[in-house]
Amino acid sequence: MEETVEATQYLTFKLDDEVFTVDVGRVREILEITTITKVPQTPDFMRGVINLRGSVVPVIDLRLKFGMSESERTVNTCIIVVEVAMDGETVVLGCLADSVQEVIEMEAEQIEVAPHIGTQLNTDFLKGMGKHDGRFVMILDIDKVFSSEELAAVSDQE
Repeated sequence: MEETVEATQYLTFKLDDEVFTVDVGRVREILEITTITKVPQTPDFMRGVINLRGSVVPVIDLRLKFGMSESERTVNTCIIVVEVAMDGETVVLGCLADSVQEVIEMEAEQIEVAPHIGTQLNTDFLKGMGKHDGRFVMILDIDKVFSSEELAAVSDQE
């Protein structure tokens, strides 16, 4: 009897020159860049809110959240709308990405545990490092990218 190995599908996207992935099951949709309304007194990585068919959706700049330089808007810049679990509720967030790449499948053996790089860098938001096409991709645990305090600050804007 053959053992069935479950492959998970991931959406790959770029931030700067790095490739990140998020579980496709958490992605609601991908939008072209649109007008983002800035909200006063929010963290730097919180770029503002968009109107998504009548709903207010906070937009986060993942580059700023991960300590990179601010996103440069290009023709490829997009907003990945994801569902994040927070305190038993689902919060819908938009994440700015430099470009969306493709949907890939990775099996468990293609994924290694995220490295612990000293105590200064928090890698809890990484599910692991996946190997795809001869390079590593960082697999985000979208529920752990933001602390519940950050999510609360963002979701209170609605």
